[in-house]
Order: sequence, then C-alpha cells, then structure tokens
Amino acid sequence: MSADTAADTAAGTGTGTAEGTGAGPSTGPTLLGVRHHGPGSARAVAAALARLRPDVVLIEGPPEADGIVALAGEKDMVPPVALLAHAVDDPAKAAFWPFAAFSPEWVAIRYAVERDIPVRFVDLPAAQSLALAEAPDEDGAEASDGDGGPRPPSDPIGALAAAAGHDDAERWWEDVVEHRAPGADALAPFAAVAEAMAALREQGGNSHRDELREAYMRQQIRAARRAGYGRIAVVCGAWHVPALAAMPTVAHDRALLAGLPKKVKTEITWVPWTHRRLSQHTGYGAGIDSPGWYHHLFTSTDEEPLARWLTRAAELLRAEDHPVSSAHVIEAVRLAGTLAAVRGRPLAGLTETLDAVRSVLCDGSDLTLALVHDRLVVGDALGEVPESAPVVPLQRDLARLQRSLRLRPEAHERELELDLRKELDTARSLLLHRLRLLGIAWGTPSRSAVNSTGTFRESWRLRWDPEFAVRIVEAAQWGTTVEDAATGKAVETALTTRELPELTGLAERCLLAGLPGALPPVMRVLADRAALDTDVAQLAGALPALVRALRYGDVRGTDAGALDGVARGLAERICVGLPPACTGLDADGATAMRAHLDAVHAAVALLEHGPGTLESPESPESPEPLADRWAGTLRALARREPSAGPATGVPGLLRGRAVRLLLDDGRLDSGEAGRRMGLVLSTANAPADAAGWVEGFLSGGGALLLHDPRLLGLLDEWLTGVSGDAFTDVLPLLRRTFSELEAGVRRTVGERVAGGPLGVVTAPVTATALDPVRADAVLPVLTLLLGLPAPTTGRIPRQPDRRSAP
Repeated sequence: MSADTAADTAAGTGTGTAEGTGAGPSTGPTLLGVRHHGPGSARAVAAALARLRPDVVLIEGPPEADGIVALAGEKDMVPPVALLAHAVDDPAKAAFWPFAAFSPEWVAIRYAVERDIPVRFVDLPAAQSLALAEAPDEDGAEASDGDGGPRPPSDPIGALAAAAGHDDAERWWEDVVEHRAPGADALAPFAAVAEAMAALREQGGNSHRDELREAYMRQQIRAARRAGYGRIAVVCGAWHVPALAAMPTVAHDRALLAGLPKKVKTEITWVPWTHRRLSQHTGYGAGIDSPGWYHHLFTSTDEEPLARWLTRAAELLRAEDHPVSSAHVIEAVRLAGTLAAVRGRPLAGLTETLDAVRSVLCDGSDLTLALVHDRLVVGDALGEVPESAPVVPLQRDLARLQRSLRLRPEAHERELELDLRKELDTARSLLLHRLRLLGIAWGTPSRSAVNSTGTFRESWRLRWDPEFAVRIVEAAQWGTTVEDAATGKAVETALTTRELPELTGLAERCLLAGLPGALPPVMRVLADRAALDTDVAQLAGALPALVRALRYGDVRGTDAGALDGVARGLAERICVGLPPACTGLDADGATAMRAHLDAVHAAVALLEHGPGTLESPESPESPEPLADRWAGTLRALARREPSAGPATGVPGLLRGRAVRLLLDDGRLDSGEAGRRMGLVLSTANAPADAAGWVEGFLSGGGALLLHDPRLLGLLDEWLTGVSGDAFTDVLPLLRRTFSELEAGVRRTVGERVAGGPLGVVTAPVTATALDPVRADAVLPVLTLLLGLPAPTTGRIPRQPDRRSAP
C-alpha cells in the first residue's frame, strides 16, 4: 500500500493546536483526526463540534467543491454520495471523494451547512491532484520519504493494534472506537490517538505526496486565521494531525508547493454513490469491509442495535424462504453476547454477530451467511443527488429518459423482461442499447434476441455502477442527448475500426439501438471495407451479424434495406472464395473454418427465407438464387478430396460437414450420402481423414444413424477394419465425435452395435423379445387402471374388436 493510501486509511482520532500555541479550542485551530468512513469517528466529531461551536469548519477535500458544498444540506441529497472531479479536456482523468452517512467529513459538512457556518475544503486542489497523478512518484520504487527515510506503515490500524497487544486490527478498532460512546470530554479521544499517530510517523516516515498535501492544508489553515476566524475546526485523516499541529514556516511550505505540476482545467459535481463501492479502495483509499453494518450502527437510535440488525437479517432470510422465527432472533442475540463475553470484548461486534447468524439463523450454512453478508453487511444502498447539482447536458437527458421510461437506477442487480411489440419496452430497449454503445453497461443482455430464435423479447440484467458518472462525462463529447451521443460514438468507432466482423457487429448494434443517423455512414465504411477485404474467413465472420441485424427491420420499425445489399454481396463473395480458402488447412484451421461454414449456412437460409429480411430480386450477375449458389459451393467442397496429400484438398472435417448440410437441406438424398460415406471409409483413404469426415458428418446430430441403418452399418464395417496402429490415431477424433451426440442416441447406437455385426442393414432392427415374467408383474396395476376384472390366467382378458362388429 502506498503512503498516500496508508495516510487515508489510518485509524485514529487526535487533536492539537497549530502554530505550537498549546492553547485551547477557542484560541487556535482544533485538529480532529478521523478514520474516513468510521461511525465511531463520526459520533466523536459530532460531539466535538457541538462543544467547540466553531466559526469555520475546514475539511480534507478538493477546494473546487466549496461552491457546491451547500447542496449537502438539501433534502434531496441522500448519502452515500461522492464528489466527482474530472479534467475538462480528458474526462477519463477523474477522481472521487465518497461520503456516507457515517463518514466524519459528512457529519462535519452537515453540521456547518445546517447552522450556516462557513465550510471549506483544504486538501490539494483536484486540478493539481489529477496532474500530480500523472507525474512520476518522486519516492520511487522504495516509497520512502524524499530524504531516503523509512517507509510509512502500510497499515496504521494494525500497527496500533499490535502495540496494544491485539492480533486483529479491525476487532481492536471496534472495541476502542466504534463501540465507544462520546464521554464528558469530547476532545479527549482525539488527543489520545494523535499521540499514537505522532509516534507512528516518527517510525514510519512520510511520502512526498503527503508532504505536498499537508503543506497545502497548513496554508489553508493560515488563510482561515488571517480571515479572522477564531474557533477553527479541522477535520482530516488522523495520519495528517501531527504534520498540521507542528507547523513549519510559511517559506518552507511555499518551497514544497513550488514543485507542483501545472493545474489541469477541472470541473466538479456531486454524484450518487453506493455502499458496495465504499467497500472498495477508491477515493480516499479508505475502503471498508462492512459499510452496511457501519450504517446501521451509526443510524440506530435505540439501545439495542444488535437485536434490530438480527431482526433485519431474519426478515431477509424469511423473504428467501428460510425458516427463521422470532425465537431464532432471541437465541442469536444471546449467543452473540455470550461470544463477546467469552472473547473479552465490551460488546458483540460484527465477528460475534456473524458467528451467531451462521449458527442460529443459517443452520451452519456458509452459503446462506453469504447472502446476509452481501445484503446487510455490505449492502446495496444507492445515494441521491438533487437536480440542482451541476451536470453535463447528457446526464440531464439520461435522467429525463430514466424518469419517463420508469427505469430507476438501482445498486442491486435485477432482471428486466421486455416485449418489443410494446412501445414502452421498445423505448427501454433502445435506451439500454444506446448506453452500451457509449460504454455504459447499465444493462447486460441475458437472453438477447441476437442469440435466440425470437425477435420480440429481450431479457436484461440491470445494475447501476456509480462510476458510470465518469462514462457519462466522457460520452458528452459526442452529443448532448443519449441518441446524439450514441450516434457520434458509432460513427467515430466505424472510422477507426479495421476488422470487418467488428464493423458488421457495429452495424447490428446501431440497428438494435435505433440510430438512423449513424447507420448510413457506418454502412458506407462497411461497404468500402467489404469491397477491399479478400480474407474469406473475415467475410464469413462478418456475414452472420449482418443477417441477424436484418431481423430487426420489422420488429423495431427501422429500415434495414442498406444491410440487405451488403449482406448479399458478402454471401456471393463467400460462395466464390470458400472452396479455395478451405484447401490445405491444418486441424486447427479446419475446426475454425467449420464454425464459419455452419454460421454462413444459417445466415444464407435466413437471408433467403428468414423473417424481417427484404425480398430483393436477384441481380443480372446472379442468374440463380443465392441458396442454389451456396448449395453449389457445398457440393464443390464435398468433391475436393486430397489426391496427393492433405495439402492438395479440403480436410475431411469440412467435406463431411458439407455433405451433412446438403443432406439436411434435402439437396442430397440418403442414398447418395451413404455412397459418399462408403467411398470415404474405403481402405484407399487415410484413417485420420476418414475420421475427420465422420466428425463433420455427425456434428449436426447423430440421430440419422438410427433412421438410416445403412449409414451405421458402413461406419461399423469401416471401424472394425481399421488397423491397430491407425485405430490409436483416430480414437480421439471418434471419442470427441460421439461424445457430442445426445445421450439417447449414443445409448441406442451402442445397443444396436452390441446386437452383432450390422453389415449393410436394409430393414429396421426389431424390438427385443418379450419377457413374460416382467410383463406379468404389471398386470394388477394395469387391470386396476383399466377397470377390468382380475385376470385368472395371468393375462389381461382380450377385449372384443368392436371395429368388426356389424
């Protein structure tokens, strides 16, 4: 962990007075060192501010936010929220400063805003922090101070806990801070750990980046004193308290800050945040493991927060069909308290609580406990920001669409089913697809029309990520509305894309997103690329996406006519170039080409007969239908057998697949297919090539071996005649081929082969002989079901044939 991160994750509370005056809180700045996102620190800050009644509150954070800090007092501002600063010229350069309800900084902000007390942010400006992030770290790989001193501690909480004789830093922190109510002297706890932080800094040193930040903070403290404020409260990470208490000279700090890089033009705003993102090391670098638990501890107003939390856990489990009663909750409360007493803790912490939940509410199941941890210990709380907060026009348009389409951003994942025949669902689908084009994956298709046979339904998984705020700012360069931005992004992507399959995929996404303004330029680029591309594999990979896109012409009301012409042109070129491209391929190349072969076959069928395509007359250059030309290509593949070696012909895998596709389409009868199989499986051909042919022929399903016993007989005759050495070589191919068949087909084929030599079978295999003993065993049940008298001879009495009655 860097020293910057260590400083911000430092656990502790401390107080001191700057300038070395040693005076009380009324004569000098009072330093309130906190742990970021610590509910114990938040309660201590609230108590300290109530006692101090400061004239101004200074908070660690970017000074650019001073102009929007008053928004924190509006009723529509609901934490968790974050300050987002980004470079104007490059929105990807961004930084977050998150706040939860239990963050000490948020408590200080609300205290000042509600009482109309000036509140200022005093950390390095975001404009310089973003520039500093790009500059090389002067500390180098050793992360020492600028003079070669020792590294700062990577875990100050752990260092303090170890000094106190504890091996669990989080448990120690809960005992000494989180479970401790403010005492009579609200400033005493701040002074206690300030001394510990000073000792840690003496042993661990400091980073150059922290030295810059602390020099800037000291300048802001001096500015507040020059402005005439007498009672100054400074809320900052505890790690910084010793550096702010013992102030050096003004010249010293100016010399340090003289080396800062040039400022980056920056904008800042408030954005919603989530508890789940608080559990990651972002912003302050103070990621916490249990934001949901901390929120409960901080907001609970009764004297039994543990019982209330366990009641919520029981409600969650009951909603998931787990049998949990009130008695379970009572017993879990008792067990948690007992565990705390046995472990010598003042109160039951999260560890004891989860142990009780696992044992009592979850019946020892870690899987059920994981649900409680995910929903309650971490949580999915999503904050809200008032509409008056500054945002880019694209964000305002997105918010308008979310309201009109009734798609509320939510932190937890949920399923959304859409019927594209409904106007509202179609508009929702267009919004989600447009956002995906912009790189904002709010929705992820779980069963898209692209991958299914239906075109009227889509399934999405929705979950809002707070960092989408940065993506929205980035996307604002392409337009002020979602539709305009998606159009601009699609056109720019088309101009920079070189691979043909990616271009056809982009055209498909433009149709899915309903972007009529983007489709013409994308199609022009696609047509130019397709005209110059001579790689048949590239063409084959591009065609399916184009044909799939044609299916949406009717469903979404979009004009896909431009795609039809390009798709047919690609298909014609594939028909001409595929046979030569399949010649001389190795095993891997043949496997890849087989996938293209299947995809093109399905695309041609859909292009000719599928729904949503346009019926266009064949051009003069195409005297025969496209389907017939494709069938001719498959026949050419099937005939290209190697004459002098594998490099002179098409691999057996592709030839067998071509025969199978022709057979399935009815362009080849089973007799001809059997004749071709007999030729391939003759002793004149190499066993490996024959095995590949069989794999390609059966890869579409092996049920035809059951319907046409002649084919099974040919295969059996060939396999029994393969030499031992050759059999060892072809066995892996055959095992792979038959492992892909349905279980019922494999079983039936095995039964028929086990019945004896098949030869060339011309009659269907008869059923096995009747077993009288087993048949008699079911007679009592059958007579009861049919309402017949009980049999006296062991057989069901034969009923008269009423069809022959006069």
